[in-house]
Amino acid sequence: MFNDIIKDRDVEQMDDNELLSLIDKERLPRHVAFIMDGNGRWARERFLPRIAGHQEGIESVREIIKVSIELGIKALTFYAFSIENWRRPEVEVNALMRLLEKYLQSELKEMMENNIRFQTIGRIKELPESARRWIEKAAHETRDNKKLILNMALSYGGRAEITDAAKLLANDLKDNKISMEEITEEFFAKYLNTHGLPDPDLMIRTSGESRISNFLLWQLAYTELHFTKTLWPDFRRREMLLAIIDYQRRERRFGLTGEQVNRR
Repeated sequence: MFNDIIKDRDVEQMDDNELLSLIDKERLPRHVAFIMDGNGRWARERFLPRIAGHQEGIESVREIIKVSIELGIKALTFYAFSIENWRRPEVEVNALMRLLEKYLQSELKEMMENNIRFQTIGRIKELPESARRWIEKAAHETRDNKKLILNMALSYGGRAEITDAAKLLANDLKDNKISMEEITEEFFAKYLNTHGLPDPDLMIRTSGESRISNFLLWQLAYTELHFTKTLWPDFRRREMLLAIIDYQRRERRFGLTGEQVNRR
């Protein structure tokens, strides 16, 4: 019935309060992941340096965290810096690392006030030492916070994560710490960076691209995908509400038939 109500109404014409009233708080995604695409294009359209797009994109991160807390979403993962991003011009990479440090310095107090736990996935050892220090500080100081998990993917790639997990598993097999019979999908997942996090229920990619770009390849197996033409610096509260409504329109079957899902 709830899905029928949403389908019959033109959500694009609604204001934010009307959109919020349509969201079923009992059917929220637990974990939402983001590919934050379009920062450079946003800056180029305004004849600004690329770093200006990244700076404005941080404002979108802040607003998405705020609305997620308001709704009651429990975990967010932001694809902040991929392994492939190391191939970008050195001046841009250095600027992104400084932005990361500045963000953590400025937001740590708010993380504590809002009960947010900060953590990361990816090959963090590849980041500059100063960035690693701030990551470790934020993770340590927020480790007991429970309202929202803020997970940043840094120097991250899905294939690299699976490869690293396979190496760890192989070492444990070699050292007789585990047996071949123990290895299941659930057991293998314990070796992934995201161990302890639920798989994303929803993945949002901005800027009009329709691919997952080596992001959470294992974890996105049954994730609902939402692609929007909105550039990341313009992705704010309203866009997030529309994405949640789009998610709640869908029937998540996990291999079952629609009739089986409706009987559950």
